[in-house]
Amino acid sequence: MTGTWSGDWGPTGTQRNHVTLVMNWDGKNVTGIINPGPDAIPLASVFLDVTNWTVRIEADAKDPSGSPVHIMAEGKLDDIGSYHRKITETWRQGTAKGDFRVTRD
Repeated sequence: MTGTWSGDWGPTGTQRNHVTLVMNWDGKNVTGIINPGPDAIPLASVFLDVTNWTVRIEADAKDPSGSPVHIMAEGKLDDIGSYHRKITETWRQGTAKGDFRVTRD
């Protein structure tokens, strides 16, 4: 899980939002941020189930008006033998829902 993961999420194939995840696994817990920079969003929790390589990422952000927005991404870790692993599946941000895909850089 450690590394910088980049990709996108969105409700359709043409409506996409770039996303970068920076994560660090210390052997027990995963910590990190979404979209590093001045508006970075700290990860609230990351759960990895190694029995089936599924991942759930949660964070709390603010929308442009300043209202709280919960983010939850759930997916499957693929190509685990490769340095450039992938996570794909479902992204929810507030009321918006779509698919996402990120690849470790």
